Amino acid sequence: MAGKRIFTDQELKEMSGTTLDKALQAIDAGDKEKAKKLAIQAQKEYQHLHDGYFIWVSGLLSYIYKNHGIDCLEEAEKFAHTIEAKVVFKPPEKKDFKSVAEHRLKGLKGHMEPVTIEEDDEKIVMTMHPCGSGERIIKMGGYEAGLARVKEAHNITWQHKDFPIYCCHCPIGEILTYERTGDLVGVKFEPEEIGKGRCGFVNYKNPADIPEKYYKRIGKKKPTASKK
Repeated sequence: MAGKRIFTDQELKEMSGTTLDKALQAIDAGDKEKAKKLAIQAQKEYQHLHDGYFIWVSGLLSYIYKNHGIDCLEEAEKFAHTIEAKVVFKPPEKKDFKSVAEHRLKGLKGHMEPVTIEEDDEKIVMTMHPCGSGERIIKMGGYEAGLARVKEAHNITWQHKDFPIYCCHCPIGEILTYERTGDLVGVKFEPEEIGKGRCGFVNYKNPADIPEKYYKRIGKKKPTASKK
């Protein structure tokens, strides 16, 4: 192959840049079919990295748990969450209910799976179809491939046994929120058997309406006087 070109100059130009920019250019040029094709291509590219990183992280967590136990796993997760909150997953600047709900939805859509939103007088419920991280790993066969499940019931597993290790970040997120603020801003709901049924997120308009069970499962007590 030495000395022989593999790609033409035009092919190299097409391969350069970002797929999103090319999709936007196609829209501006009125080429709807090309724009659609590029939009699908862009999601596949993002999904490839998205899935690779959550398997990578789950592999690291599995190593920590298998070799150092659940206390070390919890410590490592809390450390990582603290760094994330300073760099990437920062809390919303506005603290009103609408802004907090919109901030959470923006994060969920980053998993590139459909989300349904429902609201009643008490709360907003956001449900992914499927969960684009924890449930996706299960459906991909990650645990059959060697990722760990946390055997013991624990605060970081919502008191479930054989809990998928990636999913521990949800209980830990609630624990850290409680320890930082003295209450829960929002909670997650899970099926009886993780991965068989939908998980989702609930933001209560009045924290006093959060059922006590959500505090008990992470080893915390419900505040006696939650504020609106």
